[in-house]
Amino acid sequence: MYINITDTKTADNKGSSSALVHYLEKENRLYPKVEDERWFNHSGDNHESFEVRKRIDANIAKLGRNDAKFFLINISPSQKELGHLRDTFGDHEISRALKRYGVAVMDEYAKNFNRSGINDAKNLLWYAKIEQHRYYTYADNEVKNGSKKRGEFKTGDQTHIQVIVSRKDLLNKLKLSPMNSSRGKNIEHSKKMGQFNRVAFKQCGETVFDKMFGFDRGLKDTMDYSNIRKNGTIEQRQQLDVLLLGEARMPADSKVIIHTAKEISLGKFDALQNMLSALRSTVSAFLDIMTDPGPTVGASPSPDEPKKRRKKKKGQKNDQSMNRGF
Repeated sequence: MYINITDTKTADNKGSSSALVHYLEKENRLYPKVEDERWFNHSGDNHESFEVRKRIDANIAKLGRNDAKFFLINISPSQKELGHLRDTFGDHEISRALKRYGVAVMDEYAKNFNRSGINDAKNLLWYAKIEQHRYYTYADNEVKNGSKKRGEFKTGDQTHIQVIVSRKDLLNKLKLSPMNSSRGKNIEHSKKMGQFNRVAFKQCGETVFDKMFGFDRGLKDTMDYSNIRKNGTIEQRQQLDVLLLGEARMPADSKVIIHTAKEISLGKFDALQNMLSALRSTVSAFLDIMTDPGPTVGASPSPDEPKKRRKKKKGQKNDQSMNRGF
């Protein structure tokens, strides 16, 4: 699951939402259907574009000219996740399932602010739209190397959700910025000003999806796995390698393994042995990995090992030379 909040530095979100609303109506203009794809939120799925623009643009009390007025959230299920939805609900019902999921994600968005009175999507002013296509841009490698042209369709199932959410809450009183990650000067200050953990919000997209649709997510399909592979320490990557072995040997315990990956990403285990000790009390099958006579997964050779091997080879060569001499 890929969830991204457009950065205020690159988004034109300090004025009217008119241009963005118009852009997100492009599929209704380019691919006319019997019925246009309407906007949805927690209150229904038949909102029209003029309503979206009018309400978002009016919800800006006490915001300055250079303040962000709204944010764009991109919710993009993976090919596996979309395939699971189509297998479960069929092509005709997948849209309804995605809309339920979109509301659930916005519930998590609201909760992530930890603000009094902001409990779920009903406390926010937001509208979302389902899109079926994605297009190549100048930023894509395929366009850069000439294999694709800007504006061409991307292949595969590209169904996703685009959300416009107001900077102000539904009552136009509280400022809510997902770009505010500061913890403030103290706990009370943080409660008053609010804070937003973007990583936690993105990760909640996986949790909500899996619980809502019964999706059996593999370790390699988690955000924690990607983050550790990209940004983790050598020790954390070694711990992840052992988890992959464990997943292959005991697929029934995938929930424990995925939870452990989250703990690895949070830096809970100082060493591989600590992680194995924690798992040993939960999953007996990890005893096999711990007592495996084969090479230890992820183990780094000691600095002296190469020297020892070189000395051995040198000694062998001398012995052979002596034998040839006699």
